[in-house]
Amino acid sequence: MDYLEYKGYKGTVEYSKADNCLFGKVVGMNKDLILYEGTTVDELRIDFEAGIDSYLEGCKVDGVEPRKPFSGKLNLRMPSDLHAHVASLAATTGTTINDFINRAIEHEIQAVSQ
Repeated sequence: MDYLEYKGYKGTVEYSKADNCLFGKVVGMNKDLILYEGTTVDELRIDFEAGIDSYLEGCKVDGVEPRKPFSGKLNLRMPSDLHAHVASLAATTGTTINDFINRAIEHEIQAVSQ
């Protein structure tokens, strides 16, 4: 699935057969909701970008920090034996558990994307 992207925010592109229109929402926003729609891809993109600009302007006016679509923090659960194995391998390679897991995920993304 492709996404619209603007100023670091990503949004879905969906189709409503009942309304014969395109619509979407910004992904990764936990407490805020940014929705947009259009009858063409160009209209959808314009409404998407306007929605983000409006959100950012509203945050500025209210003096609040805009939420980022993804914080970069992920609470990960794994079996304790896997945790021990990862810690051991990270120490052996002279890196942190966090860096080790990030590299493993990047490797998996590359493998799946090919």
